[in-house]
Amino acid sequence: MELRGEKPAQEYMPSKTRDLEVTEDLIRRNAEHNDCVIFSLEELSLHQQEIERLEHIDKWCRDLKILYLQNNLIGKIENVSKLKKLEYLNLALNNIERIENLEGCEWLTKLDLTVNFIGELSSVKTLTHNIHLKELFLMGNPCADFDGYRQFVVVTLQQLKWLDGKEIERSERIQALQNYAAVEQQIREQEKAYCLRRAKEKEEAQRKLNEEKETEDKKNSPGFDGRWYTDIHTACPSALENKDHLQVPEMHEEQHSTNKSDEIEDDLAFWNKPSLFTPESRLETLRHMEKQRQAQDKLSEKKKKVKPPRTLITEDGKALNVNEAKLDFSLKDDEKHNQIILDLAVYRYMDTSLIEVDVQPTYVRVMVKGKPFQLALSTEVQPDSSSAKRSQTTGHLLICMPKVGEMITGGQRTPMSVKTTSDRSREQTPSNPRRKRIERLEVDPTKHSCPDVSTIVQEKKHKPKRMESQPGAEPSEEDPDFEDNPEVPPLI
Repeated sequence: MELRGEKPAQEYMPSKTRDLEVTEDLIRRNAEHNDCVIFSLEELSLHQQEIERLEHIDKWCRDLKILYLQNNLIGKIENVSKLKKLEYLNLALNNIERIENLEGCEWLTKLDLTVNFIGELSSVKTLTHNIHLKELFLMGNPCADFDGYRQFVVVTLQQLKWLDGKEIERSERIQALQNYAAVEQQIREQEKAYCLRRAKEKEEAQRKLNEEKETEDKKNSPGFDGRWYTDIHTACPSALENKDHLQVPEMHEEQHSTNKSDEIEDDLAFWNKPSLFTPESRLETLRHMEKQRQAQDKLSEKKKKVKPPRTLITEDGKALNVNEAKLDFSLKDDEKHNQIILDLAVYRYMDTSLIEVDVQPTYVRVMVKGKPFQLALSTEVQPDSSSAKRSQTTGHLLICMPKVGEMITGGQRTPMSVKTTSDRSREQTPSNPRRKRIERLEVDPTKHSCPDVSTIVQEKKHKPKRMESQPGAEPSEEDPDFEDNPEVPPLI
């Protein structure tokens, strides 16, 4: 007896279609190295495909030399006898209980039957016809635990060179031949005991399967909601009608949570339950995992309900800001060119055919792979004059939308200059008075109050401009109080 232990890794893998049998599509999917051509295929790998029956391979792939079928649920070796060129057959980790139907594989050199359920060791005699068989693997089978197992195989298959990865020496074969009669009798007794035990295990497994089927049929019967009622009044329709209709969703939620908790408990009980290592237990585990996979698929289908369309325009005509595509963007008001520029960070390697742009007077809408991006504009724009370009380096979408700001004069349209309050204040208060003074200086240098830079350094031949501009301040010789003293320097 052994515990199943933790859940296998496959339990958490995404659901996939089970390949219970070998199909042409399955073989072609695994024949990519041969351009999906199967009639000339020489090597085929069909491991871990949950295959339960081996068929069609000997008809479709006659030239096979190597065949990998490990880690499946194959219970019988069949439909491979026509593979005359087959050299290596791997059937490890399957449900095989007997060696058979390999006589036609004339060139079979290596056979791997590791970890199966072969208890009939005498079935190895069917391999005596495979004269080229050099390697055989039987470890992990019940027959490998029999007393005298190795001596029996060594004597029965004289062509073998290796058994379970260990070379067969000549001395070992001679010694096994000497005790063969006693070993053969011992093997037959152990086989008989094993066959009786296997018959009981099969009966027990069939009984459990029938019980599970009956329980499942009761659960799926109409009118059964997973609970047994002992009082008929609790389920009376008249009593249910008198209850408030608001309690119905609560009952459904409570029932759903109860069913979910029951499923979790059943799952834990299944994986913690001790079980025998038999083909039936492997199939039972597979059925349990398949049931859970189907439940997960149903749950995912319920979650994949069609979402209602997102509201972009309200009933009163107001455009909403929507970014379902989750794209970065920047909105710039270009006052110089009187336009609004939208820079939308579209995916770099996405095809432009998946982008739709719609510019309206009050909003702009971009559909990216069916997901809307909508932005309401603060000012009215001209849709007919708008343009959309996409960068070849970054992939960004640039939408230029001219504003509606024009004056009609004399039958002609002249754009209005949009000026802000700050611009008007700058015009009223000269921010650069030096520039205006320089313009006046070029027209009439005498009408300014700026100091003359050229008169900073005094020269004797030129008189100061301040003295020239104020001639009345200098005393004249006609003044009676004037006294000319040559030692006194002139006033500046």
